[in-house]
Amino acid sequence: QVRLVESGGGLVQAGGSLRLSCVVSGNRLHVNGMGWYRQAPGQSREYVAIISRDFITDYADSVKDRFTIYRDNAENTVELQMNSLKPEDTGMYYCNVNGELLDSSRAFQTWGQGTQVTVSS
Repeated sequence: QVRLVESGGGLVQAGGSLRLSCVVSGNRLHVNGMGWYRQAPGQSREYVAIISRDFITDYADSVKDRFTIYRDNAENTVELQMNSLKPEDTGMYYCNVNGELLDSSRAFQTWGQGTQVTVSS
């Protein structure tokens, strides 16, 4: 019942920027953590960034000082601003959220379908 939809991916040259967005919809929700992960072909999915409901952030060492994560609690959206992109940033980027369904008090953890980011040399 909880659905995540990512957008904003595309093709960009090294040194360029992209801004990814993720919107969360479904039943009445209390969203806690929101984060971004990425996966290149033949590789494991890796952590990129996370933000708590109180706007505390954390980043993987590989993206620190280049990426910034934001969230809007009123609309249950999370965004990832990516600057100074490198070819090694190429991959499918996935949004992940966790929280509780207010009507049932059940916890949930959900992934989106992903948005492709390709950085050329």
